[in-house]
Amino acid sequence: MHPTPRPVRAPLRWKIAALAAATACLVAVAVGVLVHLWTAHDIRSRAEAQAFNAVYSAMDVYRRTGSLADGAELDPVDLPAALRHPADGERHTAYDAHAEGNSGPSYWAAQRTGGPGSPVLAIRVNLAPQLSDLPRLDAAMAVASLVALVAATPAAVYGAGLLARRLRRVAETAGRISAGDLDARTGPTKGGDEVADIAATVDLMADSLGRRLRSERQFTADVAHELRTPVGGLLAAVDLLPAGETEDLIRARVRDLRGLVEDLLEISRLDAGAEEVARARVPLAAVVREAVLRTGYEAEIAVAAERTAERTAERTVETDPRRLERIVGNLVVNAHRHGAAPVLVTVQDRTVVVRDHGPGFPPDLLRHGPRRFHTGAAERGTGHGLGLTIALGQARLLGAELRLDNAEDGGAVATLRLPG
Repeated sequence: MHPTPRPVRAPLRWKIAALAAATACLVAVAVGVLVHLWTAHDIRSRAEAQAFNAVYSAMDVYRRTGSLADGAELDPVDLPAALRHPADGERHTAYDAHAEGNSGPSYWAAQRTGGPGSPVLAIRVNLAPQLSDLPRLDAAMAVASLVALVAATPAAVYGAGLLARRLRRVAETAGRISAGDLDARTGPTKGGDEVADIAATVDLMADSLGRRLRSERQFTADVAHELRTPVGGLLAAVDLLPAGETEDLIRARVRDLRGLVEDLLEISRLDAGAEEVARARVPLAAVVREAVLRTGYEAEIAVAAERTAERTAERTVETDPRRLERIVGNLVVNAHRHGAAPVLVTVQDRTVVVRDHGPGFPPDLLRHGPRRFHTGAAERGTGHGLGLTIALGQARLLGAELRLDNAEDGGAVATLRLPG
């Protein structure tokens, strides 16, 4: 079976840190813009008030003495057009953003000195000195934002790392449960937040799955045990039938039923962990040949030669020969029932490869592995789907690896690698 490759993803801690940094940058820019606009508005408001009050004082001096106060002018040339011909004798102000020369932006305040046609007294307040401080204020805000960002990013990375570790712990537990370890639990997690809720939910899910699986296994074992006695009685009853085609047909079906019951019992023992391995050092090729012979099917057996003369002519392995025969036999039977001839069995070093030339394993089986009572695809024939399940369970019991794949030129390939 091929494990599903995981796509390369950026760690969550760096995503959170990047999000925090981006948020800090946006906040810094927003605050900087607001401070800049507010300061510029405040400078203009104070300049307007200063110009307005200065015209009041200058007009009082002009009316009392007939002379101009400092900064006051009569009908100045650069007076904004909005103030040249006021309709009344009240004080008016205007902002001039495009003053000529080096005077810079200014606020003007003006008032007619008398009746219509009389000169206009005006005073200008230059904003250039105050506005020149804005770039320095912007630079100070940028430096402060940069310092805050540099200080906040490590804190965000650390906090995101704590969250990522908690999530990784939950993900590892879920992965172990998915791999079949229903005893895996995350346990209590700190925080009392959504991550703790997810961990508790995963643990509850594992508890529920464990109860259901134990109930299913117990049911399967009970059914298999209950069927074993009546099936044995059927076999005995078949012996009493007169010889003939009907007797052969019934005997074949009863034997199939007995084989199914025995398979169910074997799976139940594997699930319950009741099987014990009886290891012995045996010649691998001889065990494979015996296993193929017991199936009653034809298969071509190829044994790779040893690479050096000092090594024995035939590879020996320490394993349980009965279980090894069971695995190889099931693979060969599966190749004939669901594949097509010729079936090739290759023995090399500690590896046994069984290959057929049929349609190959269905994608669903390669993704999820063998499942009981599930053959995977109609084109692979009929059956109860227990052969590969038993082979996989026996391989795990031996500490071996059973890999299912499809050949590039067609056909299913089952590779059994025994431990060293």
